[in-house]
Amino acid sequence: MRLLKSRTIQITLLFFSLTFNLFAQTGGKAKITGVLKDAKTQETIPFATAVLINKAGKNAKIAQTDVNGAFVMTDLPTGTFTFKISYVGYQTMVRNNVTITATTGTVNFGDIKMNPGKGNILSEVTVTAEKPGMQMGIDKKIFTVDQSVISEGGSAGDLLQNVPSVSTDIDGNVSLRGSSGVKVLIDGKPSLIAGGNVAQILASIPASSIESVEVITNPSSKYDAEGQSGIINIVLKKNTKLGFNGSAAITAGNRDNYNANTNLSFQNSKVNIYGNYSYRYGNRIGGGFQDITYKDPTSSTAFANQNTSSNSLDQGHNVKAGIDYYVAPKSVISLSGGFNSRENERDEFIDIRQLSSARTPVLLSNRTNANNGYGDSYDLNLDYVQKFKKPKEELTFNFGYSNGTNNNDQTYSTNVTNSNGNAVDLNPSLQRIFNTGDNSNYNIQADYALPVGKVGKIEAGYRSQIRLGNNDQYADSILTNTSVYVRNNKLINDFNSKDQVHALYLNYQNQIKNFGYQIGLRAEDARLDTHLEGYQNNVLTSSEGNIHYKRIYPSVFLTQKLKGENQLQLSYTRRVNRPRPWETNPFLDVSDPLNYRAGNPNLLPEDVHSFELGYMKYWKKVTLTSSLYFRQTNDVIQRVRSVPDENGVIISTPQNLSRQINSGLELIGRFDLLKALNFTTNVNLYQSKFYGDERYNIANSSGFSWNANLTANLTVAKNVSLQMRGDYRAPEVMAQGKRNAMYGIDGGAKYDFPNKKASLSLNIRDIFNTRAWSMTTDDNYTTIDFERRMRGTMGNLTFSYRFGKTSFNLNKTKKKDDQQDNRPDEGSF
Repeated sequence: MRLLKSRTIQITLLFFSLTFNLFAQTGGKAKITGVLKDAKTQETIPFATAVLINKAGKNAKIAQTDVNGAFVMTDLPTGTFTFKISYVGYQTMVRNNVTITATTGTVNFGDIKMNPGKGNILSEVTVTAEKPGMQMGIDKKIFTVDQSVISEGGSAGDLLQNVPSVSTDIDGNVSLRGSSGVKVLIDGKPSLIAGGNVAQILASIPASSIESVEVITNPSSKYDAEGQSGIINIVLKKNTKLGFNGSAAITAGNRDNYNANTNLSFQNSKVNIYGNYSYRYGNRIGGGFQDITYKDPTSSTAFANQNTSSNSLDQGHNVKAGIDYYVAPKSVISLSGGFNSRENERDEFIDIRQLSSARTPVLLSNRTNANNGYGDSYDLNLDYVQKFKKPKEELTFNFGYSNGTNNNDQTYSTNVTNSNGNAVDLNPSLQRIFNTGDNSNYNIQADYALPVGKVGKIEAGYRSQIRLGNNDQYADSILTNTSVYVRNNKLINDFNSKDQVHALYLNYQNQIKNFGYQIGLRAEDARLDTHLEGYQNNVLTSSEGNIHYKRIYPSVFLTQKLKGENQLQLSYTRRVNRPRPWETNPFLDVSDPLNYRAGNPNLLPEDVHSFELGYMKYWKKVTLTSSLYFRQTNDVIQRVRSVPDENGVIISTPQNLSRQINSGLELIGRFDLLKALNFTTNVNLYQSKFYGDERYNIANSSGFSWNANLTANLTVAKNVSLQMRGDYRAPEVMAQGKRNAMYGIDGGAKYDFPNKKASLSLNIRDIFNTRAWSMTTDDNYTTIDFERRMRGTMGNLTFSYRFGKTSFNLNKTKKKDDQQDNRPDEGSF
């Protein structure tokens, strides 16, 4: 342990040593500074691209505006240049004949005011290339989907595997910096696809319908306090280009995998209308094993081995449409809606071998699990934005409603082939379970921002979220040697829930020279009420559950701007991880014949305290974000396994343990080494410590782990680009055992047709078929070795076509000289 900690400290010191050595290498006195603003609203524009172009038409310097719209170009060469700064939906601003000499100090362009443009300049001016694949801030990172060739044709879950800091397992469960408990949102709101099951949500949404992914590791008090390790917000496409635009794409992959999507939009000065439709047909083959050793068996079974093969087919339709109407120059009303329809057919074949201590058969059987899942969901949102004369003063309202149905029909067929060494030839036993769910969400929200002084701001808001759930389960089984089904009262239940959170927040931020600070408080009143009806000893009973708590969630952000473009930020936030309604439902899930699952109606929410020290720096060819983080989770929720029963069956139930501490160092860097080559890398080094709990015979455990990924983009010829990605996750200690190492490599290629309207891409995921999710769990009763994997490499071929008019016609009276000097969507300053 001391050696691991020593290595962690050495790596940390080495990283900061290299960082400051790089500082020393960035010289040059000449620099260009400025702040980019919206000409009408005076709001700053972050993440815009600024380029200094030499007389040969090549890029001499590239910079990006920060979260406050400010940019700095340092270490400038001498000569005469053209300066351009551009952002999607705005006119590109140009200044010609910018002269830099050996005696030039700072060239301050001051406030550059940008007007809404007549097109997307980033797709028309070759020197600015394409929208950055990732926009990095200290507390927020935006990943642009368009640049992920290896995700095309996949699902949202496939896409998230390519986002720095994020990882998913074979079941679609999401973790952030190695920790679960992530809040996953769709367009800033919870989704009711598949009843809110995150894994099935990600499987149902095609990657092609996603505009970007936002990762917020330490959210301020303005955000919902939900989420132990942070928030992942999946932003669906909205299409905001001026004029009439559209695109269509079709994907075909091996093992009968298909996708199709289309997007349409129209926007002028008064209205923006958009609509998207996508279809996904995904077929996946999997398999794995589970080996159980019973340490002190209470029956004749001392070992149990399960080998599994499965086939899963997902079909889904996803639609989103909306309209933004400018009631007045500073008033916008928006109406949007979405619809998702899904079907899932999963067949699982399990070979079960229960053996004695002498490895002789106790019970040998085969089981087939057939699951048919289906349902649909829709959401409606009404938004209103009112801006005022004072820059950055804004009032917004939202009312949202969503409803979703979720049904799963399961049939379990078990055929015993050998019992206690004797062959058995009986008809298979059949069991059926029917789950139906109907869920509704309401969201009412108001936010107000008021500027104070030159750089200060007050933010305040109110939000109410109400979630209603009605979930029923009916079960029956067939009588031996008959076709008659009888009720199985042990598995029949009716579970209803009402989950509501009402919140108020207040944030204040300001800046003193280069030191900025933000202090916030969020007060929440949370209540989860549940009602359960079920049978005990064939007698119908009912019970009520209630979890009610009020909490204050503070947040503090301190930011220091250093020389050049580097920035340091220290933050603290308090967060919560609330138990989901299905985690509190005590009735059994018996889909695994040896491992049952049940909920716990007495679960308490996790209480999370998070500290983070972040550092961000731009060099000429390198962008680096680093974070030292510490997170303590009290009342941590972990599944605890029971003593095996006489048949070797284990029941896993979520329980509140004492606490868990995670600390680590994360590095994210983008390197533009050559004009034709760039890569993004993410390294996360962390230490996890679980405090044991005597109630469940769980001892203290701790361990060091790390994960890393690298994505490289290479332009090999005109219009031809390649993308490769590799990832590795080291072994990791858990509360009851450890997760084993995993790695994989993906690749893709893309060809853009000369007309720039169409492209053809090919990607291959898990090229060497190495990704396997495996773990070893260990407690006082059992040792379990578990592995699951998708069988075979997945490949997709995608054809995309873009059409429409990205800018309106010019005024025909415009002089020819002006038309030559300035492009249709460029302005000078």
